[in-house]
Amino acid sequence: MATNAILGRDVYLALAAVGWADGDLTEEGADAIVRTALEEGLPIEEIAEIEEATKKRLDIGVVDRVGMSKSDRLYVYAVAAWICELDGPRSKREEEALNKLGAELGIPEKPREHANTIMKEIADGVDRPARFDLRALRDTLDARLEAAREARISAVENEKPEPPPDAE
Repeated sequence: MATNAILGRDVYLALAAVGWADGDLTEEGADAIVRTALEEGLPIEEIAEIEEATKKRLDIGVVDRVGMSKSDRLYVYAVAAWICELDGPRSKREEEALNKLGAELGIPEKPREHANTIMKEIADGVDRPARFDLRALRDTLDARLEAAREARISAVENEKPEPPPDAE
């Protein structure tokens, strides 16, 4: 499943806002946000703005999801969920920020749960937060979305009635 090469700057500002939700964005969380933006290829001016957002608290603004695939939106949500896990169990304010981000991204509750589960699978495989494999997260989300799509297609094809035999 194809994803966009570049997510918009507002996505990373929203990630920073989620990280600040409990009043403290960890160094690992700030690094993850900036690293993700760098890996996506954002211009240096936008990287500087994102880096500044990791240094002072801000609120989740409007997330421009035009052009974002379902995989892109789930990826952003899963990264935000991971950032919330960096400093221990999620606080109520972090949950509220994640829910607001999920709504801004247009992600229903069930897919949020799946993205969170995948994030935890990837996170459990690393020995420290800074080594969280963002590429593995992205690839796993893409693969699972594709598998689900293929399963839906197969189910629809298996439900098609047999055509009537030719009446000759």
